[in-house]
Amino acid sequence: MTVTTAKWSLGDYHRMIAAGILADRRVELLQGDIVEMAIEGESHAYSRNEADEYLTELLGDRAKVRQDSPVTLPNNSEPEPDIAIVQRLGREYRSHHPYPENIFWLIEYAESSLVKDLEVKSKIYAEAGILEYWVVNLKTMQLIVFRDPQNGEYASQQILTSGTISPLAFPDVAIEITAILNP
Repeated sequence: MTVTTAKWSLGDYHRMIAAGILADRRVELLQGDIVEMAIEGESHAYSRNEADEYLTELLGDRAKVRQDSPVTLPNNSEPEPDIAIVQRLGREYRSHHPYPENIFWLIEYAESSLVKDLEVKSKIYAEAGILEYWVVNLKTMQLIVFRDPQNGEYASQQILTSGTISPLAFPDVAIEITAILNP
């Protein structure tokens, strides 16, 4: 027996949100599928909040650091990354979420969502042309850095536990790995 699932468009998804159909659910749209988001544990919330404050202070007026807010991607996806470092477009974001061309890089904190973040979201972000994507593995306290999107996948993957990293968008900025991991 073949099972066919219904795929949702961004327009469908936005209409469901506007109608309140998804009001009581933590979901995101991934390649046309409405996917439940994992419940956020204490370690996840703490680490994300600390990294958000650190990056906001470090980047200043150069970028906007957004937490748990959607980004709109052309591959029928509207994920809600834990942290999105985006262009400062002010009120323009009243009419749309950041598009790929507005995104400097994305960060996901992962414990129970590790497989989804490493396998599903990395492909979605690479396919959309997001130049840099970081996953913080809260189980092993590692930062996994994905760069160089090619043919729907990242050609470069690096695992870091200490030292500094400079994001592609801001090569003059040195980010302390421990400030992102928050051990």
